[in-house]
This record gives sequence, C-alpha cells and structure tokens, in this order.
Amino acid sequence: MVTRTVASKVAKNAKRAATGMLGMAGERMTKVDTAWLRMDSPSNLMMIVGVWTLRPGISHEALCGRVEERLLNYARFRQRVVEDAAGATWVEDKDFDINRHVLREKLPMKARGHEQEALQEHVGALAMQPLDPRRPLWQFHLVEDYQGGSALIVRIHHCIADGIALISVTMSLVDGGLPPPERKRKAAPEGAEDWISDTLIKPFTDMTVKALGKAGDGAVASMGMLRDPQKGVAGTLDLAKLAYQVLSDAAALALMPDDSKTRLKGKPGKTKRVAWCDPIPLDEVKAVGKALNCSVNDVLLSCVAGAIGEYLKALGDDITGQEIRAMIPVNLRPLDQAYKLGNRFGLVPLVLPIGMENPIERVYEVRRRMNALKGSTQPLLAFGMLAIAGLLIKPAQEAMLSLFGKKTTAVMTNVPGPRDKLKLLGSTLEQSMFWVPQSGDIGLGVSILSYGGGVQFGVITDTTLCPEPQKIIDEFVPEFAKLSLVTLMLPWGD
Repeated sequence: MVTRTVASKVAKNAKRAATGMLGMAGERMTKVDTAWLRMDSPSNLMMIVGVWTLRPGISHEALCGRVEERLLNYARFRQRVVEDAAGATWVEDKDFDINRHVLREKLPMKARGHEQEALQEHVGALAMQPLDPRRPLWQFHLVEDYQGGSALIVRIHHCIADGIALISVTMSLVDGGLPPPERKRKAAPEGAEDWISDTLIKPFTDMTVKALGKAGDGAVASMGMLRDPQKGVAGTLDLAKLAYQVLSDAAALALMPDDSKTRLKGKPGKTKRVAWCDPIPLDEVKAVGKALNCSVNDVLLSCVAGAIGEYLKALGDDITGQEIRAMIPVNLRPLDQAYKLGNRFGLVPLVLPIGMENPIERVYEVRRRMNALKGSTQPLLAFGMLAIAGLLIKPAQEAMLSLFGKKTTAVMTNVPGPRDKLKLLGSTLEQSMFWVPQSGDIGLGVSILSYGGGVQFGVITDTTLCPEPQKIIDEFVPEFAKLSLVTLMLPWGD
C-alpha cells in the first residue's frame, strides 16, 4: 500500500513536471517561442538588445516607477520560465524584485571624452551576458550620466517576443504611452491538430497574406479554402497554384547555395561589439527612392550592401562578383496587434550584391531581388520550421536550424519607428538603436530603424569575424551620399 502511494505521488509529480506546473499556475509557452528559448549558444545568446539615449538625464527611481506602472502590466515581464522535457511554461515570479531588473550603472572614469565608445563596448559585453533563468528574462541598465543625459540599455530574451512586438511594448513606457488592451485569456490548443490550425493556418489566413503584400486574389482565396474546405472545389486551381508555390519555396530554402566565402563568415567566438552612426534624414532617403522609382527599403539595403563591400575592400579583399545572404525577418501579424507578445514572424533570404560597384546598378538589382520575394511563402515556411523545431530536443533542433547558419552571413532588420521624437519621464528620446540576435554561426547583425525623422543604422558583430564594426558603420553615410550624388547627375530630361 505504501509502495503504491509513493508510486502514485511520483506519477503525480512527474505529470506536474511535464506540464511545467509543479504546483504553480502557469501558461504553456508556444512551440515557436520554445524554439527561441532553446536556441542560446556560447557564441550567440537569443536576446534583443537596444539602446536609448535621453536628454536631459533620468533617475533610476523614476525609471523603476514607470516600469512598474506600465511594463509590468504585461504578464510576461512578471513571469519566469520553467522548462521540462515537453517544453516550457510561463509562471509568476513570486519573488519579483524591480531592482533585479532595472539596474543603475556607470561608465568607467576613463570614458570621459570617449563616452560613445565606452557605451558601445558595454553594450557588446551585455549582449554576451546571459539573463538569470530563475527570473523573468529581461533587464534594463540605466547609465544615468551619459553625454549630458542618460543611456538606457534594454535586454529582452527573444522567447518573450519578436522585435515588432517589443518595440510596441517598450513604446508603452514613453510619456503618453498606453497600457496593453484588455482581452480575454485564450486557452492554449491541446491537440496537435488544434495547434497546427492555431499556429500555422490561421496566421497565414488572417495575417500572412496582408503582411507579405501583393499575394493576389488567388492566394487569398486559397487561404480561405484552407480555413474552410467545405466551401467546395471551386478554388482547387488556386489551391494547386499555392501548393506549387509552397513546394517551390521549400525547395529554394532547402537548396540555397553557399554564401561567398568572406572574412565575415566562419566560426564565431564569444565576444561581441556594437556600433552605430548618426541618423540619415529620412526625407532624403525618400527623395532618392522616389527619383529612382525604388522603395526606401531598396535604397537602404543597397547602402548596406555597398558599406559591407567597401569594408572588405579596405581590408584588401577582392569582392568582384561577391554576394552575401542576409536573413530578413518578415512580420506576420497586423501592426495593430503588435502589443501581443510572442513571436509572429518569418524569415526570407535576400542575397546582397556586395561586389557591385555602381550604386545605381546595385539599388536596381536589390529592387529586382526584393520584388522576386513578394508573394513568396518562404516566411511562413521559416515560421513553420521554428514551430517544428520547438517540438524537438535541443540537438535535433540545432541540426535543423543550422541550415540558416551555414547558408547565411548576416541577419538584417528594418523596422519603422515613430515619425516624431518621443519623451520619457519628461526627457527627449534622442536616438533609438536595437539589434536582434544571430543564431548558429552567424556573426553579423545589421539593424535599420527609422525614428524621429531619421534613419539609424546599427551593427553588431562577433569580434573573431569582425573586430571593428565601426569601420562598417563608417561606410553607410558615404554610400548613401554616393548614391544621392549619382542620382542627381542622371539625365532626367525635362
């Protein structure tokens, strides 16, 4: 009888552990978010890292008050993660202490006159400092005295949310920011069929077609059939076209050729550096894009390709005909739902012509390649791969996701921010930078953020592959200036 009782207790505890509960109420982590949780490696931690510069400065006490008032309205920022063999669970941190998450810091005294370099070095160090797994996976680091104001470094684990969601959430901290909308808690799908419907089909139906843009009426009709197959076979041809597109895109992902072998690709080490430049006026970027009949995105990505090419040339490398592949996140949620945490994005590979000297030729080539990606289902397939990876044990997940690392040199993000400068605790938010993590052996991350009428470029690199990212950053403005000048010299006629 005693043996049976003990066995019963063991079984009950095992069941609780498998659901990640252990006596605590919790919410199961989605499979996609679980994939990000397990993706940390010695060379790349899965943290989104950001920096805000503010003038005048703000105090630690005031910042703690604002975080408690606004950010902690989002349950994820009060919850820690409990892992188990089947996945992970979000549970309330009953010992939550704001002082563990909002830290006061100072740059070294020798930084006087070189504060930006010291801040960049500190951000790079924090990018490789793991978050405490026993606590909610985020921290703010406030440098109260920075260039006559303050600098706020933000570190948030990717399993909490993607970049679009986190920008929306952190914007709730600014003066006039809004708390998360009230909404009913949705029960997590229990069976595999429910999960596939909830995680893959519905987002594709409701979000992906709009997010990818220009997918066409046929694709929309096909998504409707997936959602409601009882409507008949009238859309069979459209569904066949969609199936062909999916198969083609899946083959393209699986058979991606290797990148050019540049010094930016290789086995990364365990240290990071970040760099950023002064913003480029957004109106000037728009003017160049309009003159060339290209999007702002085409112009900026062309400048990125040119800057990387010039960096490699300056080191004596022959870049003739060289190309590198960058994985670009594609948002899969409506922007009015960005406050919903979690990861809802796919990845699309873009090959950048870094060896193309002529800036006009290069921007048109980038435009051609971007247009070829429109209507692609590759972002959805990448999202699905992450979802499946979340179901696997860590070694199998790493093997599956190594596809991206082996075929890719960089992760590149381009996020639109507010048009006007914002205020935090009465101080002006002057600059906003962020970097998303690189997975596997990828050692280069490039971020582009439009904010306050300017476009901010930022780079994060592994120091083994690129010890001085500022040298890449220093090429961005000259590349844009070169493109602007050549655009003005073109024969536009009357």
